[in-house]
Amino acid sequence: MATLKDVAKLANCDVSTVSRALNNTSYVHPDTKARILAAVKELSYKPNVLAQGLRQGKRHTIGVVVPRLSMTIFAEILQGIEEQARYLGYSILICNTEDDPETERECLNRLRNGFVDGIIIAGTGKCGRLLRDIQVSGIAVIQIIRKQEKNISSVVADYEAGAYEAVQYLADKGCREIGFINGPMSLATYHDRYQGYRKAIHEKGLKEICSESMIPTNTFEYGLQCAEELLDSNFALDAMIVAVDIQGIGAIRALKERGLLIPDDMKLVSLTGHSIGGMLETTMTSMEIPAHEMGRKAAGMVVEAVETKGRPQDISHLVFDPVLIERESS
Repeated sequence: MATLKDVAKLANCDVSTVSRALNNTSYVHPDTKARILAAVKELSYKPNVLAQGLRQGKRHTIGVVVPRLSMTIFAEILQGIEEQARYLGYSILICNTEDDPETERECLNRLRNGFVDGIIIAGTGKCGRLLRDIQVSGIAVIQIIRKQEKNISSVVADYEAGAYEAVQYLADKGCREIGFINGPMSLATYHDRYQGYRKAIHEKGLKEICSESMIPTNTFEYGLQCAEELLDSNFALDAMIVAVDIQGIGAIRALKERGLLIPDDMKLVSLTGHSIGGMLETTMTSMEIPAHEMGRKAAGMVVEAVETKGRPQDISHLVFDPVLIERESS
């Protein structure tokens, strides 16, 4: 493998001149630079990016910590993060926690002790102190989807407004028994959705009908189990709101197993639309959030924090509005 010395020898100049030419750190005569670039091409020279990053104090790598990717909004968010990071000259490392705090803690410690300049995280809310320590140590941190720490910048959606609008929409369609499949209230996203649901339900003079299960939240099984519980305990139920699409797919399965027609017997709305919702046999009405754009924004924010390291950073909480997309399930 060719080295910097090999390039300098072929270009008939000093190693320091080659370094300055390739890194654009100071002036190099155009003729000399042309010889250097020709030598680089002839020798197929590849710089040691890791060593270069260590010298510059940057690794050009972002760690991304998410609960899961399969069939969730995080897949679309990750695509946006990766695209923007690549455009800005950064690569990403992905950690999947399954919403387990211990796994999340292990991932964060591995990232902080490895080669990352910044971290984008959809956290469990159980590692706040660790995140603050990481940020203080000089590693940029941005929260995505879930704003658990007020002193760490975030990119989220207005989940409360989305749930509120969903209830209003179903009530305007004549629904009076609106069940809600949510998730653990310790997570900001589920807490905010519940607040929006609760506010709209009470404004309409309706009763709260909520369901949670102890099994992992972002699964088909969770939606199926919660839907069955709602159906068993509320015989007049005429609508369901689910926190995320994957729960909605499980709920649809429960409805079909009982011979209930969608939307004639039961209307269904998801509060976090995923692209798969529009491809189902019965397409799912949902509150869509701009996941791809949110991912790109988070990547841009973390890279900006890395590039301006040493300067005071303003805390920024960006909130995106969800948009109701009406489909066959309602």
